[in-house]
Amino acid sequence: MKVDQKDHTITIKDTQGNFTAFLMKVTHQYKSYENHNIIIDLLGYKEELPVSDLKLFLPMSKKHKKTKKSFVVVVADFDYNALPEKFTVVPSLLEAHDIIEMEEIERDLGF
Repeated sequence: MKVDQKDHTITIKDTQGNFTAFLMKVTHQYKSYENHNIIIDLLGYKEELPVSDLKLFLPMSKKHKKTKKSFVVVVADFDYNALPEKFTVVPSLLEAHDIIEMEEIERDLGF
């Protein structure tokens, strides 16, 4: 697991290729990331991840968004319509950073 911090955003990347172990690490270390926007980088997976695996991040996403912070998952080659609308999943890191910027602006404006 690789963690990079840039301003108010933390990018967490799975370097092991073991989704279950990665999810457990992120869950156990969540307290240290909870005051930042979070990007979960899953671009290293060559095979398409099942929807059921990605949905395991949904409770963490809901909890994080309640604290007025962004939570974005980055996955390539995925059916983005298969997930709930409130769960933010994008195909690139650039788009993840753009979404966080837009959500920060919305929060600043009171939306």
